[in-house]
Amino acid sequence: MSGLFHGGPEMASETDTKKPHASRNYELGGSGVMRFSHSRMYKKRATYKKAKAGQKKADKSKTTPRMVKKDIGGEKNGGSRTIRVTRMPRFYPTEDRPRKLHSRKKPFSEHRRKLRPSITPGTILILVAGKHKGKRVVFLKQLGTGLLLVTGPYHLNGCPLRRVNQIYAIATKTKMDISGVTLPERLNDDYFKRQKLKKPKHTEGEIFDTKKEEYTVSDERKEDQIAVDKQVLDTIRSHPDKKLLFGYLGAMFSLSNSQYPHKMVF
Repeated sequence: MSGLFHGGPEMASETDTKKPHASRNYELGGSGVMRFSHSRMYKKRATYKKAKAGQKKADKSKTTPRMVKKDIGGEKNGGSRTIRVTRMPRFYPTEDRPRKLHSRKKPFSEHRRKLRPSITPGTILILVAGKHKGKRVVFLKQLGTGLLLVTGPYHLNGCPLRRVNQIYAIATKTKMDISGVTLPERLNDDYFKRQKLKKPKHTEGEIFDTKKEEYTVSDERKEDQIAVDKQVLDTIRSHPDKKLLFGYLGAMFSLSNSQYPHKMVF
């Protein structure tokens, strides 16, 4: 009988039998992989059903019904009919045409164009990828797509007017004042679009002439290159350290043993 008065197993309370709370999602054997994925837990918690903080629930009473009851005269017409508020279309297309789906994402043309604060007009950049990697170029302006317009100049290192992504460029502390350089208005993204080279048709030229057209630099691009480079070279010549700048832009960037880019100051 002593067990009845001293809280023995016969009189154990409900709180003692309850198990401690444990999460349904736990790590599997210390592997770093969870039992359920994020999407699985999202479904299990049903957070999409719960109202968010500061969000009001939509009033369902104000929603317009799809069907409406309409009174119809005449003894043999049944008195009333249920009709649609918005009628179905009378014309159906014979072919299924692709249509644009509504998306919440903004198109690329409406994206924000950001530029690193270290890159300003006149900054000398080091290219780390592409055909001209390792060359030092002069940054002129940012184009509509967010790409950078740079030039070698071509006379110094062979890099022409071209577009470069800023993630493939290292900004140096060496800067030039190019406020007096005027760029042609046609230097935009359409100017640098790649031309489609076509094969000649059988009706054009000889029968066995099936080679593609080779890309050749247009006279327009040559004129713009000469006009821009002339102004940039004049700016370098007016700089007090013009000899160092000429050598700096003409030299290739490279790393040797025990040189780490993350420890360098450019």
